[in-house]
Amino acid sequence: MVVKVYGPVYGSPKRVIACLLEKEIQFEVVDVDLFKGDHKSPQFLKLQPFGSVPVIQDGDYTLYESRAIIRYYAEKYRSKGTELLGKTIEERGLIEQWLDVEAHNFQPPLYDLVIQVLFGPKLGMTPDQKRIDENEKKLAQVLDVYEERLSKSKYLAGDSFSLADLSHLPFGQYLVTGLGKEYMIKDRKNVSRWWDDISSRQCWKKVVQDYPAPV
Repeated sequence: MVVKVYGPVYGSPKRVIACLLEKEIQFEVVDVDLFKGDHKSPQFLKLQPFGSVPVIQDGDYTLYESRAIIRYYAEKYRSKGTELLGKTIEERGLIEQWLDVEAHNFQPPLYDLVIQVLFGPKLGMTPDQKRIDENEKKLAQVLDVYEERLSKSKYLAGDSFSLADLSHLPFGQYLVTGLGKEYMIKDRKNVSRWWDDISSRQCWKKVVQDYPAPV
């Protein structure tokens, strides 16, 4: 049974697609137009009661929340494709740590920037410059921590690419493209080296090419 991924053009579903490609897992996509309210339809809410993407269907198994999904597939197909969970329990611990850092420190200010600058105006919202400035400041502080960490290791959790790095790709892509704030990466030598590395992976290049952002 081929995995179905709902909402492929948006940030968080791309996290899932990147993982599936790294793990060499076949999948198909199901478009969900957030601007038309597809995610609030009764049919979709049966799959994801909170009305957000992504959702995956794998046979009769349904799962939502992108980081739960990538952990699931990285574990289920551990011997296939790229190893994304580390080789020791200590490496796994660091991967989980940096996945949490991404979820709780990196993405929140960046997500709000994406809403304020890219999605909000398309929905008739007026950007709040104060919030934009505050979130850029928060993100800069987070990236300063990353700069220090990446001065000591090639990737966030050690010497190998892992879920911890992969999880940063979708919203990092917004930062350097749609938001036009690539300088936040480039002004930090180690973050810049890391970003150039992870964003040049063939699997991520395919995601960007095949599923262009809607804004």
